[in-house]
This record gives sequence, structure tokens and C-alpha cells, in this order.
Amino acid sequence: MNFAPIVPAHRTDNVTYAVRDVVVLAERVAASGMKMSYLNIGDPNLFDFETPPHIIAACHEAMRANRNGYAPSSGIKGAVAAIRRQADRSQIRDVQHVFVTSGASEAIELALTALVNPGENVLTPSPVYPLYTAVLAKLGAVNNPYYLDEANNWEPDIADIRAKINAQTRAIIVLNPNNPTGTVYSPETLKAILELAAEHSLVVFSDEIYDKLILDGAAFTSIASLAADVPVVTFNGMSKAYIVPGWRIGWGMVSGKPDVVGAYCDAIRKLERARLSANHPEQYAIAAALDGSHAYLEPVLAKLRRRRDLTVERLNAIDGISCVPPQAAFYAFPRIELGVEDKVFVERLIEKTGTVCVHGSGFGQRPGTQHFRVVFLPPEDVLERAFDGIAKVAAEYRR
Repeated sequence: MNFAPIVPAHRTDNVTYAVRDVVVLAERVAASGMKMSYLNIGDPNLFDFETPPHIIAACHEAMRANRNGYAPSSGIKGAVAAIRRQADRSQIRDVQHVFVTSGASEAIELALTALVNPGENVLTPSPVYPLYTAVLAKLGAVNNPYYLDEANNWEPDIADIRAKINAQTRAIIVLNPNNPTGTVYSPETLKAILELAAEHSLVVFSDEIYDKLILDGAAFTSIASLAADVPVVTFNGMSKAYIVPGWRIGWGMVSGKPDVVGAYCDAIRKLERARLSANHPEQYAIAAALDGSHAYLEPVLAKLRRRRDLTVERLNAIDGISCVPPQAAFYAFPRIELGVEDKVFVERLIEKTGTVCVHGSGFGQRPGTQHFRVVFLPPEDVLERAFDGIAKVAAEYRR
């Protein structure tokens, strides 16, 4: 038999994921024998960060107790209750639905799928974690980027958000703390976003996966705690602060008035049931994580602060590169002013030095600017070697 080539669905045409796409080139370079420095993936378990023992114990006990079948579609009762208690501690009121998912990524996909129709648009920060634009592309929805202001510590440009809202806009996405910039948004900025959402009847999606990894600066504020009548979907999970990204456990939480968000919550529940459930035994670790001791975070944050400070110092010492100091998470988003496109710079960096970063255009950036993302999770010796490589490639473009 002779089969014609299988034509893939058009919905995949514009799906990209820069964080992993660069690995294709990195694998080719690694195969040549070059020593590699991976600064592209935000996985603390790849480096010298370990999962807290009490979280592992909760999961292990559940497995030994044969909690290995399907879970309820929205999540087990103990996990949902723990998430609600955390919401209460964060001053989030009017929580109408909590749903446990395969990582925060699935919660984001379910919430977008339940809200947005083909042709409608969602306001996404630029730069943004690329999952959002990938999901919108798959849904046939329109990515409507608003810019973060690099000159103002990467805070959202409220005037730009206002200018981008149109009749087809359904939601505003907020990443706080932000990936890839590491910025923690001020309460004033969050209130301004809520005012726009209220004025135009928009849902706010708030990705808060790094809320416990605050390195310095003002305290973190959850936008849902400031919302009186604005519907907010808050996303969080175990991956980053609890150091278990491979467990794929996250959650979404819808807050707002029941007459406003009721039908939307029902739509999310339909999608939950269609995929059965998230990982079951790992859900028993949610209460242990949220309600248990967070003392393990002190050395984690101390280590991240040292590596953040090293990153900012080394990058800002390179002519043609500048870096706004990140306040949270483990990412920096330095600017390139060397007359070279960011993707070309990153490819050159991988090929010539084995240093793997991600081009800024993979996250989005203001037109006319060039950036790249650095993950500063690796130990200091790895970071030093990587920054030596970045300095070497930058010097090539200054000749």
C-alpha cells in the first residue's frame, strides 16, 4: 500500500514552545562532545535542590494505602480543602470552585478552553510564559499581547492594556511573580488591572506558581485578594516552591460572585470529567505542602539570592548586555544591545560555548528590543562558566 503523507491539523501550525525547542540544537552540540551549561529549564530537581521529606512521605503513605486508582475529577477532598484554607490565608474570598490538575499547566488549559471561542482574544503579557500562547493557538483564539515596561522594573504597562482591549477580548492574563522577568507586581498595578477588567467585564487569570519564591522587595499580593466583584482564576501548584515539577500536580481556583462565574465553573467541571482525574497519590501531598512547615524554604531562598546576585552582577558587567534584577523565582531576562537578533545570539551561544539559554522572542518582547532568558538555578561554578561563554559571544559582536 502507498499512503499519502498525513497532513497535520492546522491548529498545530503556530504552536511553539521556545523553552524546549532550543534543546533540539543543544542536543546536536552536546553530541559533538562539548561541555554544556543548561540555563534553559526551570527545574530545581536538575540541580542541588531536593524535595522536602514531609511532602514525599505524604505521597508515599498514600501509595502504600492503595490510593492508586482514579481520583475525583476535581481533586480529593483533603487537597481541595487545603487549597481553600490557603486561599483564606491569602485573603481570597468568594471561592466558587477549586480543581486539581496535572500541573498548573493543565489548569491553565482547562480554564482557557472553557472560556475562549475561536477568533476571540486574550490579553497576554509580553514577555509571557509560552504555554499561554501555545494553548491559544491550539484553541484558534487570538493572542493579544500587552507589554511589560522594562524601564519600570517590568511592571505591566496599564495604558497599553487599555489600548489593546476590544469587543473580542475575554480575559487578561497576569503572571505574578513573572516568568521570565522575575518581577513581583505592586498592589497599585494589580488594582489598575482589576479596574480595567471590571470596566470591560473581563476574567482575570493569575498565574502565581512562584508566590513563595520571593527573593526581595515588596511582599507578594494575590490579585484575587483585591478583587471585590471581578472574577479571577488563580493558578498555582507543587512544581516550583515545593520542588516536585515531575509530579505534575497543580490547581486552579475560581473566585467571584456565584451568579457571574457559575456557568463558567460548570464548563470547567465538564472538561475535568472528560479527562478523568489528575495523579491520585500525589494529591495527598498538597495538604502536607500547604499546611506543613515551610522552614525548608529558608536555605532554598538563600541559595537563590546568591545565584541571582551573581547573575545580575556578571550580566551587567558585559558590554552590550543589561539586566533588571529579578525580585522572585529563578529567572532573569537580560537585554541584548549588540546589533544581533536574539535567536541568532542564542544559537551562536549554544554552538560556540555550550551555554543553553532561551531567546527572548520565544516569550515575546517589545518590538525593536532583543532579550534572552537565563535560569539561575545551577550552582555557582556552572553559572560562572555560562557567563564566561555569554561574555565571549558578546565580544564577537562588538568587534
